[in-house]
Amino acid sequence: MTGSLASPILRVLLALFIAFTPFAAHALTADDLAPLAGDDFEAKSAAIDKLIANADASSVAVLNALADGSLVATDDGHVYMQTDDGNKDPITNKMADAPDAQAITLNNLLRTKVAGALSGLQLASPDIAKRREAVAALLRNPDASMKPLIDRARAAETDVELKKRLDTLWAMTALHDPDANKRLEAAQLVAARHDLDMYELLRPIVAKKSDGSYSESDERVRAAAEAGIKELDSIQRRSEIAGTIFAGLSLGSVLLLAALGLAITYGLIGVINMAHGEFLMIGAYATYVVQNLVQHYAPAAFNWYPLFAVPASFIAAALVGIVLERLVLKHLYGRPLETLLTTFGVSLILIQATRTIFGAQNVQVTNPSWMSGGVAVMQNLILPYNRLTILAFSLAVVLIAWAVLTRTRLGLFVRAVTQNRRMAACVGVKTARVDSYAFAFGAGIAGLGGCALSQIGNVGPDLGQSYIIDSFMAVVLGGVGQLAGTVIGGFGLGLVSKAIEPFWGAVLAKIAVLVLIVLFIQKRPQGMFALKGRSAEA
Repeated sequence: MTGSLASPILRVLLALFIAFTPFAAHALTADDLAPLAGDDFEAKSAAIDKLIANADASSVAVLNALADGSLVATDDGHVYMQTDDGNKDPITNKMADAPDAQAITLNNLLRTKVAGALSGLQLASPDIAKRREAVAALLRNPDASMKPLIDRARAAETDVELKKRLDTLWAMTALHDPDANKRLEAAQLVAARHDLDMYELLRPIVAKKSDGSYSESDERVRAAAEAGIKELDSIQRRSEIAGTIFAGLSLGSVLLLAALGLAITYGLIGVINMAHGEFLMIGAYATYVVQNLVQHYAPAAFNWYPLFAVPASFIAAALVGIVLERLVLKHLYGRPLETLLTTFGVSLILIQATRTIFGAQNVQVTNPSWMSGGVAVMQNLILPYNRLTILAFSLAVVLIAWAVLTRTRLGLFVRAVTQNRRMAACVGVKTARVDSYAFAFGAGIAGLGGCALSQIGNVGPDLGQSYIIDSFMAVVLGGVGQLAGTVIGGFGLGLVSKAIEPFWGAVLAKIAVLVLIVLFIQKRPQGMFALKGRSAEA
């Protein structure tokens, strides 16, 4: 019962509030509406401003009719609202016979003004949620004609947080107030908001006219606007730096996944495997197949298909890797040129086989819902969830690879063979088997990289070709056979590339990185981290 009484009481209080404000409503007249029937859009704008300032029930009804296109006018300038029962006169609220009435047209500017007015009228709503929505809508599209409504709401608002937002909204509409003190207060409030969208509000204040004079005559207002612009420039620079760092880490995480397996196989066997990029492609297509299987047989579990795709991509790439090593590479150890040419041929075979099975067109792997979207960490910087997931995933793969190489028997054998193959064989290590297992492990890690890549782009037969050169650069830069060096090399290449791209573009940035690596290797051929231990082959 209390709730049923509250709504009428609030409506009465709202009516009293409107009636006794300095902008008290006056009775709507036909002369107020007549300009809406004409073709003069400036006159229409002035008429809409009067409706906004009036804000009584009749004015709100007319504004709603304008918004939904149901306001019509006759040739003699009478305005009516179309209803299910016919045309109604908004002045008398009586039905009228107006068969020749035509819809009133508005341009985009006036439609925006009407929409803003309806949001502004919600500022006086007793429902705080509606008031918040209205303030948010007006903050996105501030309009100086809303100032009377904002003034009323600002004076009446009791919620502290909403009052602060109304202060900002008021400032955005008061920047051109005739009173210089109000303009100063408005400029200070807008600057204190630290919102990059406020650039376009502050710049006209410090702009100069064609004759060299300032648009804003008051020096205090200009100083406040300039201080706000400087702060916004600082925020913009910080956002750009943070965005570049994240883009570099994101690219570095992809390069790391591509280079990690290559570092293991290249460091162990010394094979320049030009087919390593195709292990990425195999892992990506394995993810695509798993996605389709889950979508077909267990659609309710689609959001969790990456949990099945991760082991599938590792196994698929590892199987192809061990077959390649057993059938081809083991016969070519010690002959680097023949190995390079052979693995390049294998790369072409794998690409053509993929085209035959899946087609030449790219296939799309859909992100699960929890990897869609992003998190806003700064005003103009959104970090995509899929990129964040890949970054975390790459670090997890590094930890797993480190654990395998340092905490398992296989890892002990791999490190022994990498440092001194002949001595390891002398103490009973089956080096040929270690080569196969290590090659399969490195290929499997590349398959995991393909699984990650499938979440940030389309999957195609040529996927691996884009990363093979960068992978070799990361391995050589970090130091052959060094896990830590590969991590630093991958992330370092990503960060340097993204830092150069804004100035020189992607192509020149890649050339510059290549030149820097060549110069670095000239001074330090072993890379950043030299392999420890004595080699019998040295």
